[in-house]
Amino acid sequence: MERCTPMFQFSGIKIRDQKRALIQGIYHLSGKYIGGSVYQTACTHLIIPHVLASEKFLASCAAGKWVVTPDYVLDSVRNGSWLPEGLYEVAIPRGSMSAFYPARHWRKNVTSGAITGAFQGWKVLLMVQDASRSIMFKRVLEAGTAIVYSYPPPSHTVITHVIVKPITQDASSHNGPCFPVTHIIQYLFGRNCVDMKFNVTDDFNEAKEASVVDVDFSKLEGDLRDHVIEQEDRPRLLFLEFLSYHDPHHPLSQVIETDFGNIGTMIECGLFIEALDTIRSAVFPGILPPAPYLVALIEYAQQGSATTLFLRTFQQIMHRLLVANPPWLAPANVKKYYSQVLQCPHCKMGQWPFLETAISYCLSSEATCHQLPGPALPTLLNFYNDVLAFFLKLFQGELYSITGGDFMQLPETGVYQVSKSGSLLYRTFWTVWERSTLLSCAVKKLVQLMMQAASGDNAERDEEPKWHLLAILLDLLSVLVEFWFRHHCKLNHKLVEKGLKDLSDHFAISSQYLSSVVLAEMVARISSTRLKLALVDAIFRNICCTIGITLAGEPLSLKKVMLSYLPALGRLAQSQSWTHHTTKSCTSLDTNCGTLSSVENESRKECIPRGLNKVNAAGETLLHRACKRNQVETVIQILARPGIDINVKGSELLQQADEKGRTTLDLTSDTSERAELIHSAQVGDSKLNSAKVLNHALLEAGSCMLVHLLVCYQQEKGLPGSTLASDVGHTLVRGLEAHPLQRVTLGWTDQRAVSLADDTHTLLELARGKHSGQVCEAVKAYEGENTVILMVILGSMQSKGQTLLAEVNRY
Repeated sequence: MERCTPMFQFSGIKIRDQKRALIQGIYHLSGKYIGGSVYQTACTHLIIPHVLASEKFLASCAAGKWVVTPDYVLDSVRNGSWLPEGLYEVAIPRGSMSAFYPARHWRKNVTSGAITGAFQGWKVLLMVQDASRSIMFKRVLEAGTAIVYSYPPPSHTVITHVIVKPITQDASSHNGPCFPVTHIIQYLFGRNCVDMKFNVTDDFNEAKEASVVDVDFSKLEGDLRDHVIEQEDRPRLLFLEFLSYHDPHHPLSQVIETDFGNIGTMIECGLFIEALDTIRSAVFPGILPPAPYLVALIEYAQQGSATTLFLRTFQQIMHRLLVANPPWLAPANVKKYYSQVLQCPHCKMGQWPFLETAISYCLSSEATCHQLPGPALPTLLNFYNDVLAFFLKLFQGELYSITGGDFMQLPETGVYQVSKSGSLLYRTFWTVWERSTLLSCAVKKLVQLMMQAASGDNAERDEEPKWHLLAILLDLLSVLVEFWFRHHCKLNHKLVEKGLKDLSDHFAISSQYLSSVVLAEMVARISSTRLKLALVDAIFRNICCTIGITLAGEPLSLKKVMLSYLPALGRLAQSQSWTHHTTKSCTSLDTNCGTLSSVENESRKECIPRGLNKVNAAGETLLHRACKRNQVETVIQILARPGIDINVKGSELLQQADEKGRTTLDLTSDTSERAELIHSAQVGDSKLNSAKVLNHALLEAGSCMLVHLLVCYQQEKGLPGSTLASDVGHTLVRGLEAHPLQRVTLGWTDQRAVSLADDTHTLLELARGKHSGQVCEAVKAYEGENTVILMVILGSMQSKGQTLLAEVNRY
């Protein structure tokens, strides 16, 4: 790769002959010298004899430039080409064997792309009385990509640092943490600034008075990572009833071996009740009734002529069998025994077809493994309801066994650890070719049956049986999701995240035809907060997508909820047309639903204007070019696409930032133009805020989803003030109070720890009232039940953030 032309500046070189030799050497090697007494952004190398407190040195360090000694140029001339700079970096000796390189840390982070500058994310209100020094500090801060404002700052801007000289009593009254100018040096070099012996006599005392919290951010990352891992490993579903289940290898009492030979004769003679009584009296730990007898009893029950007494007794036997011989604590032959029993005696195709048949028959569907008596017989309905309840109890037990720590080796009995992949639940819902995906064929079919149970097709049936079936199916989905998650989370976290997203997107699309009342009831009945969070996020995005609102595609975060979901709620309230039974499908949930047919996908591709996402050298999109050229049809085609909204809030447009974090107002230097932009945005916002709620049902549906989302998000992520330990939470809050988020997370490699810090930062912003304007006034004033609860939750989160700030400031 060809080397770029090095651009040099000098600092601290006073001898004319030395400067002349350096300049000649630079040009001899095809470099370039930049003169001037102030730092120039084009500079790539600063030549300096030793560390000194100059503008060029501070700015070069902040910008991540090379800071080398004069020997670098002189030795390169002798070499005939530019040498590697590493051996010539300016250093401060700290002993015979070590040295401190002041520019190295920031240079490595900038060149690696981790940051754009040492002060990335800073929005500084600079209040230095000496005009010349104020300009100097402004150049240093901007070299590190800080955004610098003079007093007064724009009203919309959130100031992260107020840097003053001299420090006065009213300096801290401005909206932001207050620091002396020496904070710039302390931030760049940390504790090493003492060894650098800068002339900071008066400023150093000021810095001591306004001391900055010293946080070991690398240790903080580790603490947050450990907390996130602990949160993910926390059991979501607890089944205390399984505490009483026994180990089959340690029977409670010595039982005389039972002779089951006469049971076969009873069944052949039609004495089913007598056969059941005999089996029931012989169920003990370590003793299993012969599987063919139970299979024969199930076959009799499938004929639809079984009595209520028969069904009740059979249910008692299966429950006793599970208590006495739980398969998760037994060797492989016991699981094989359950596999033989829990399948259709007629078809013998395994657990899932039998489970699917039970669900289908309860739904009055003919899609069963073989033809069954119909119309739906009450006794057969009761039998299959019992089958579903038993499957659920069995799978709950298997989940309990891995969350309760029962999957362990028992050396004294010779029983080895049972693998999760060998469980009955795993075998039921995933084939050996599907185990790397959550959304298997069986899981998809389970979701389809769930939607069928919740749909209006069953409206003529009693509500209680309908919700009883739905509750079992939702519990079943929660159990299998938790089981699959725990099986894969430590092996491949990205695989788990993709699996949850695929399932939740499939669920959201499948449920888009349900009424808002039914959908809200379904969501409320989901027992796994992990699953509920993923589902309500996908459902809310699907609702927005259905009426043409496109939401950001980044992973779910508290900031995304505040900046994207809450404004979208206001637009849902003002949508003039929408029904749950719409035939319009979402093109994508985060641009990739993956469930549309190829024909639908091709037709949608044909509607995409050519070059829609192409931006030319002048920064113009296709919409810009079409407007300039008066191409009316192209403009209409673009505006008709989902997610395009010409009525977007003005304040949202002003908050859009480029890759350096600069907004439109940051790039507008003229005061009058800036004031005009702010006024236009305020006028536009006031018109939108004054709008009335036009779609009450849609607003309540969206509010319901956001209520569940925010509650589950706080439970799942463990923000400070909830499950995060107080000492770690307070350390994080203190760090975010003293430094920008980018500084706290600088160099962090664990994205989960970064996300937790980002959520905490958003929570603190909410505590200061920053995001209150994201909810339009019409929504705030609406008195619908779900919307009122949502406003209460937002207020509670704001209070939680304020409590955190008060606790940190107290200590």
